[in-house]
Amino acid sequence: FNIFYLVSSHFRLFSSHEGVDEATIVEVIAKRSNAQRQQIKEAYQQSTGKPLADALKKALKSDFEEVVLALLMTPPEYDAFEMKRAMKGLGTKEAVLSEILGTRSNKEITAMKNTFKEDYGQLLDEQIKGEVSGDLENTLLALCKATRSEDHNIDDGLAKSDAKALFEAGENRVGTVCSVLIDVLTTRSEAQLCKIFQHYGKYSKQGLAKVLESELHGDLEDCLMALVKSAWNKPAFFAEKLHLAMKGLGTNTDTLTRILVSRSEIDLLKIIQEYKRMYGKPLQEAILQETSGDYEKILLTLCGTQ
Repeated sequence: FNIFYLVSSHFRLFSSHEGVDEATIVEVIAKRSNAQRQQIKEAYQQSTGKPLADALKKALKSDFEEVVLALLMTPPEYDAFEMKRAMKGLGTKEAVLSEILGTRSNKEITAMKNTFKEDYGQLLDEQIKGEVSGDLENTLLALCKATRSEDHNIDDGLAKSDAKALFEAGENRVGTVCSVLIDVLTTRSEAQLCKIFQHYGKYSKQGLAKVLESELHGDLEDCLMALVKSAWNKPAFFAEKLHLAMKGLGTNTDTLTRILVSRSEIDLLKIIQEYKRMYGKPLQEAILQETSGDYEKILLTLCGTQ
């Protein structure tokens, strides 16, 4: 992996008038690790005196450009960018806030918060307060603290008492006590939550996910469901989101790009496996049906050839 050779041989085209070789961009950007892409950015800056992202912005367009620019960011930069974009302009994309805060580790959330402050000059939690309210705000701010337990050891006694508390706060009374749900789902580790869900089955014929669907609605339901589903099986949670992004008329390319880029070095292989198990066809086949051109090529490259 000779970075300077790569930069001089492949990226000269941005300072020439020959147009853009998208196939080369796919090859050089999508087939490298994020750490290698950071080195490529640095080498390009050194050899041309200009940021690589700026050159690519001028040369590329639409969804393909979005993926390439996303891949050039570090993971905390990209998470911060997506959080900021979800809160920009009219209407907040609450599902994006819930997806990111509900699936990242404490370390990832802390890095994102630091980057958010550096890049946008604002505190992430303050920005969230200005965009959402009520129980959803409480849930997102609790996750934003990045203090959720990550202990792999399970406390069975606590799981039993939490399951009982959740049952009594939810379907066992008129009107759901959201504070109990929020407290348990935002503080317990994912391993502990799985144990709680198992014990919950002793109190209720329905699983907790079904109860949340019937008791809650809207953005709060989506947020708490994201916490339940990602604790139970995170790759399956993302597989479902990808499926919904490509279902019906039109494709939600923002979701497609965000998940494939952000999970590419974490659990994308598992997501691909879950997708096939859940929907009976490869994720790559769905991408081929729903996208086209260079955007399709770069997404398929990220998926690899599984």
